[in-house]
Amino acid sequence: MSAPRSAPARGGSAIARLAAAIRPVAALILFAVVIAIVLALVLLTLGASPVEVFADLWRGAFGDWLALTDTLVKSTPLIFTGLAVAVAFQGALWNIGAEGQLLIGALAAGAIGPALGGWPHGAAIVAMLAAGAGGGALWGAIAGGLRARREVNEVISTIMLNFVAAQVLSFAVHGPLMEASGAFPASAPIAAAATFDVYLAPSRLNFGMLLAAGLAVACYLGLFHTAAGFQLRALGRNRRASAFFGIPIARMTIGTLALAGAIAGVGGAVQVSAITHRLYETLSPGWGYEAIAVALVARLNPLAIVPAAVLFGALDNGSQAMQRAAGVSPELVYVIQALVILTLLAFDASATGALRAAILGAPAAGPDDPGAPPAALPPAAPIATRDA
Repeated sequence: MSAPRSAPARGGSAIARLAAAIRPVAALILFAVVIAIVLALVLLTLGASPVEVFADLWRGAFGDWLALTDTLVKSTPLIFTGLAVAVAFQGALWNIGAEGQLLIGALAAGAIGPALGGWPHGAAIVAMLAAGAGGGALWGAIAGGLRARREVNEVISTIMLNFVAAQVLSFAVHGPLMEASGAFPASAPIAAAATFDVYLAPSRLNFGMLLAAGLAVACYLGLFHTAAGFQLRALGRNRRASAFFGIPIARMTIGTLALAGAIAGVGGAVQVSAITHRLYETLSPGWGYEAIAVALVARLNPLAIVPAAVLFGALDNGSQAMQRAAGVSPELVYVIQALVILTLLAFDASATGALRAAILGAPAAGPDDPGAPPAALPPAAPIATRDA
């Protein structure tokens, strides 16, 4: 009597496993279809052909070798800043300051770059990256210290520090770091020894993309395969319980935001060393803010940040071709990015619950999987939103 019952159970279990494996793929396909339909309706409202716009966007981002490499180059700073956002968000530390951390990292690297002319190439590159990481880490640690020691909300402090970083950079290129002629608000060029080698010229492809991808792997392993990563994720799930089990909340808060700042700062150093070769007042078009969208689309998974950053880099790169060929404003790219995020939130219950928890303090919904954003405590435990 038991055998007939066990066979259907095994069959049902296999079907359940198959359904569980197919569900994410089906959700992704439905996700893409919904975005395409909504965007097509927007384009038709604007009087443009959706087919032509999509084709021009694709050609501008991936149409030839130079377009592809340029997309990868534009994706690189988004990977660094996306990782800076995701690592902090895993600990329920809402780091909105990747923009400022990237700028300070770039400033530190650009300040020492002109003095590295007599250094070996490898040592000069390491010095540039170390300076960028140190500058970004210092900027992140300021917000971490304010949160840990003075209970200053890191959303407010990191946003304010973004504006401070932009003004510090502006002061530097108009003042002490201004190039010798004084004709342009830019720094002196960095030494040739401190510049990244360019691969497959005339493209701008460089070692920075590989470094960003390697850092994504390192962040994933650190978050999900080390004790420190477990402590950080535990901190993001429940600060009160983490303190009860002996996790050093204050030290973890400062260290996490310092680490996030170091990652973004390395991105700034890579941009100076590989692309601009000097400091400009408008060095970043807003990568640190766009990185928040990248991290949300990747659901805070470091490995998923790489394709998410390439997606946003392709949108940025393809928008220029879209404007030239279809006569559509490149601002449409921001509409596409907003649609991606809104559709993601609509389809992803755990992401929606985490966002609601962050804003309203309500408990998050959805499974607690490794890529899911950290959930907040129920309202009955308000102390969980404060440092122990």
